[in-house]
Amino acid sequence: MGCGHRKATGFRGLCFVANQDSRTLTVIDLTRFRVWRQIRLDAAPTAVVAHPRQPKVYVLEPETGTVLEVDAVQLAVTGRRRAGNAAVAMQLAPSGESLWVLTSDPPGLQQIPLDSLEPARHIRCPVPAAFDLNDTGTAAIACAQDRSLVLASLPTGTVRAIPCSDEPDAVRFRKDGRQVLVASRTARALSIFDVAAAKLVVRLPLPIEPQYFSVNSDGGQVFVSGAGADAVVVVYPYETEIGETFLAGHAPAAMAVTESPEYLMVSNPDTNSVTVLDFGNNGNLVATVEVGEGPGTIVLTPLRPKQDQYALVLNEKSGDVAVIRLNTLANTDPIGRYQPRPVFTILPVGERPVAAAVVTFT
Repeated sequence: MGCGHRKATGFRGLCFVANQDSRTLTVIDLTRFRVWRQIRLDAAPTAVVAHPRQPKVYVLEPETGTVLEVDAVQLAVTGRRRAGNAAVAMQLAPSGESLWVLTSDPPGLQQIPLDSLEPARHIRCPVPAAFDLNDTGTAAIACAQDRSLVLASLPTGTVRAIPCSDEPDAVRFRKDGRQVLVASRTARALSIFDVAAAKLVVRLPLPIEPQYFSVNSDGGQVFVSGAGADAVVVVYPYETEIGETFLAGHAPAAMAVTESPEYLMVSNPDTNSVTVLDFGNNGNLVATVEVGEGPGTIVLTPLRPKQDQYALVLNEKSGDVAVIRLNTLANTDPIGRYQPRPVFTILPVGERPVAAAVVTFT
């Protein structure tokens, strides 16, 4: 009995899950792990962002280019604003004062301040595919159609376009913001550009199609997964080189990195499981957890004193969320025999959950 795990505690907060096919936003009470409410939307949602200081979340409906404000106390839509006719993605500015929405019609970046939801600065660019923001006020935009990387200054709106030899699909800033990683799935390559000089530093061929990214806490390791191999590629962005390649179950997809201990959690949609690796220990297998059908995005609850931390796995095919209690993942067998880990619980949420955000209550 002394070797067992202590009784689980709830997490003081709510999880808002965007269900694309059922056009709903499901609210999960993480204190008791039960579905609290389902909010019907006018269009299919694809992204959810939590307000950094207030109990609110923002939901993107890309088909209509609309951003919804949802109050986490009233559990209702309290505001809406169109960023454009059609949108691609949405991110919170590093300052936490506004949202930036990448739009395809008209193509560009639209700023929406959180205090007013009134559209502010609009930065034009070619038809975009993806974007990322850094702490110094620069946006990196992958423009696949004309094979270019656009670097935009958020305060001034000035842009610099850099031609790319490969068709860019995704971008990710290095943690210090001085370089940006640009992925091309068709070319199976990762190119690293210097932001200040606006030029290519190195092009790194990959054994996979780079589609999913995750970064460890200090930014020194970038994990890349995608079609082509049952493995995750580790990139060292400060050394601008490829490091190890870890086996990560069959057809690894979306990932998340835990903080304490530092594990890499990898969803495996084809086998309805999540693979957990200790990337600080040669990528050793920590656990495999059977979840629902077609697991995708993995969302972690924040670390809080005297509260358990959980991983919330969005199962796109079965329409539910598998909850994994993180402190049950470590191998406690005295001779190190591997044992599969059970999920804490599974909650039905709606058709094709694709994104989620956690709102914490003090």
